[in-house]
This record gives sequence, C-alpha cells and structure tokens, in this order.
Amino acid sequence: MYKVFIVDDEPFIIEGLYDAVDWPGFGLEIVGHAENGKEALDKLKNVPADILITDISMPVMTGLELIAAARQVRPELKVIILSGFDDFAYLKEAMRLGIENYLLKPINLQELEETLSGTIGKLNAKRAHYLLDEYDISILRSNILYRWLTGKIQQEELAERASLLDLRLNQPYVMASVLRSPSVKLEEVLKQLTEREENVLYLIDYDGDYVVIFTMDDPETDKPRAIRLLQEVREQCFGEEITISLGSIEDLQTHNTDSYRHAKEAQEYFLVLQQPSYVDYMDIQERKDKTSNTFSWHWPEYAKGIAARDKNALFLKIDSDFEELRGMPGMAPGVLQSAAVELIIRFKMELSDIQYGAAPDFVKNTLERIMESVSIEDLIAAVKDGIGGLVDALNSDIKSPVIQQMLHHIHQSYDEDLSLKALGAQYHIHPVYLGHLFHKETGESFTEYINRYRIEKAKELLRTTPMKVQDISRKVGYWETGYFYKQFKKYVGLSPRDFRGLL
Repeated sequence: MYKVFIVDDEPFIIEGLYDAVDWPGFGLEIVGHAENGKEALDKLKNVPADILITDISMPVMTGLELIAAARQVRPELKVIILSGFDDFAYLKEAMRLGIENYLLKPINLQELEETLSGTIGKLNAKRAHYLLDEYDISILRSNILYRWLTGKIQQEELAERASLLDLRLNQPYVMASVLRSPSVKLEEVLKQLTEREENVLYLIDYDGDYVVIFTMDDPETDKPRAIRLLQEVREQCFGEEITISLGSIEDLQTHNTDSYRHAKEAQEYFLVLQQPSYVDYMDIQERKDKTSNTFSWHWPEYAKGIAARDKNALFLKIDSDFEELRGMPGMAPGVLQSAAVELIIRFKMELSDIQYGAAPDFVKNTLERIMESVSIEDLIAAVKDGIGGLVDALNSDIKSPVIQQMLHHIHQSYDEDLSLKALGAQYHIHPVYLGHLFHKETGESFTEYINRYRIEKAKELLRTTPMKVQDISRKVGYWETGYFYKQFKKYVGLSPRDFRGLL
C-alpha cells in the first residue's frame, strides 16, 4: 500500500478525510496527520509517506513552505493541495513546486478520488525505479521463482513478472540444483555467476537453501557445463562447507517442479554417501529402484501416525515392516540400510505441513546413526529414536532457535518499528524464508502476531493506567492513532475508549 499523510489546521477536515474516502480500496493507508506545517515536517522525517495532502493557509508554517521543505526529505513525494482560497498567486507557486492537483474547499469527493487515482498511476509507473531497491528486487525474484518451481503461479502472472524482473525462462529444458551451506559468501558468488551466465538463475527457498536454475538447449553438453560452474562456485567459497545436489533434467514448460523436488531429495543423501563432490538425483533414483524392487513402504499408515503424533502406532509399524524386510529371501544389510534411509528422507520430503522446524536435526542425526548401525537391532533403534524424537518435539511445540530469538525480540521491542526485512538482515536469513518459517511455527503471520501482541499490551495499559489513548498508541508501537483504533477494534471488538469504559 502507498502511504498518505494529511495536514490541515481544521481537525474536522482531517476527520472528514479519514471517513470520506475508501483508502484501502485505493490501495492507500493513512500513516499520520498534523495540524500545522512544522508538526507535519517533523513527523515526515520519521514517518514514510508517498502522498501528502495539505492545506495551504496554516499557522507556524504554510502549506507551500511545507511542500518545499518536505521535498528536501522525500524528493519523490506526491502532493495534493487543499485550499479555501481561489488565488492565482497561490496556484502559480503550487504549480512551480510540482503538485498533482489544487482542490478548493469544500472538497469535491469525486475530484479528490480522481486525483488519487491519477497519482497512484504515476507512483505505479515509477515503482520499479524508486520503490524497489536491489534487495527488494532480489526478494521478489526469489518469491516468483519459488512459486514457479513449486507450481504455485499462473502462466499469465509468470510471463508478466518474468518480463519485469528479467527472468530468462525461454530454453526448452531446465535443471535445478540445491546448494546447502552456512557460508555468508555464497550468495555473492551466485549473484556474480548469474550476472555472467545468461541461462543461470538463483533463489533462496523457504528452507533457506540456495537453488540454482540452469535453463538448457542441449542437456548432453549443458549439464556437464553446469556441473563445472557449480564446482567453481564451491572453489570461490574456499574453506566453506557446501553440499551440491542435482535434480533431473525436465521440460521447462511442464515439469520444472519435478527437477526442484528431485534436487531437494538428492540433497538429503549426502550423509549416506562417501563424501561426493555432488549428488545427482539420477544416481539416487537407481539406488531407490534397487530397494523398491524388494520392498515398498506402506506410507499412508506412517503419515496417519505422524499426523496423530502417535509414537506407539509408528513404532508398531516400524517393527512390522522391518520384520517383513528381514524375512525376505536374500536380504542384504545394504538393502536394509537403504530402506531405512528412504523412510527417514520421505518423512522430511512429504510431510511439509508439519512444523518441521521443531526438530531441525532430525534427518542429520538419524541418518548418521543408521549408517553407523552394526546390527538390525541398532538400525531399528535408530529409526525409532529419530521418529520418536520428532513426535516429542512436535508435541512439546519446541520452536527453532531463530524463531525463539524473534519472539524474544518482539516481546522486548514491540514498541519499535519491526519488519521481516530488518530482522532477516539481523539474523542473516532471507526475509521470505523467515516469514514462512515464522508462520509455520506460530500459526500466524509476522504482522498478525505483532498486532495481536501490541493490542494485548494496550489492553493491559488501559486496565492499569490512566494514560491517554493517544499515548498508549505510541507506547505499544503505533505511530498513527487512527490505525491503532482500527487494529484494536479488529482484535477486541470495541474501541479503546469503550473497552476502558467497561472496566
């Protein structure tokens, strides 16, 4: 939403503007108001605004003086003037300052709304140039590419966004690769790679993994080249641990989601292979085929057990299936191990709707124990302990360390300006992934959680202090009292004053 700031020395004009226009319907939000130019200028230094609606004749500082000074702070600010004076000298000076319209009081609502529509059109036209910085564009590209790789974007929207963001998706084939690393240098290296290579794109997915997308014309020659480029990326991040997995090569228009899913699955096999430079899904598929020729897991029963968080049911199923495996003619230890690995990885790959962040080391720790097992009993115990630990973590609602830190930060600093972008930079995590993880682990979006927490704090202050509503609004983190009223009524069902009146 674009942000609007209103200035008029007549409070009833301000109140009337709040109510007269369907601001959200225009994609607008009023973020503040003031009753003179100096107060407005002081606020505009801290409150972001895209559109300024101001009277001309005001005490302390006139509207024309305010416009000139505000443009020093916000050069791209759009201005609409309200005036009770049909004075050519005022109009001439206003036009020199570059305004959207000069509206006479009493305000003609239709003319105001037409002016707002025209102003929004100008803002939209320039949005890509001055509203989206490089970091914002990176987030938007990651979001669009992730939706494409997971089949959650319509072709028409993809074509529009691809043109805007220069996403080169015009080759016949695609191969996704997943890189997992704590390296802070990796993103810069990938950025340089995509700037240099026309048919390479990258994003950060909701698991925090780096996904490199190779579009291809001839897979026989382009795949080996893609592997060389990925190995060069690792070399440029010398000293950092980077695991690389390759997805299948698919038709770019119809099966791009398969390549990404296969690359994610292949990534989990690093722990069970002997230090490969990369893991190719095609090799993993051969390994899985050998296991499936002898035994197939009855997955729906496992899914039912984990959804119900029923350890006993899961343990009984594990015992039953491994007993069947053990009794098969010619069963070798390697096949038993492969079957156990496949079961654990399938838990992670297919149960995306559970709060996996509650047990982030589930796969790593369990697979390590599986590979170290020296007997069938050790193998079964490793599988049970891993799945049992996952169920315990889900039942106790343990949150990942970064979400615990975020919640602590919100609870300590709820009165400050909080955003996923700022917190993502603080924790070195992509804000899109951070927002997804927050929602998955708390059941609420980041914005919903903060608003609800702030309103609870406001209710506490209304009950226990004689503070004015406007002061309470600021105390809990709302700059604009009108927005505070709106949020309070949304969560409580009453206005702050009505709520206090019931106490």
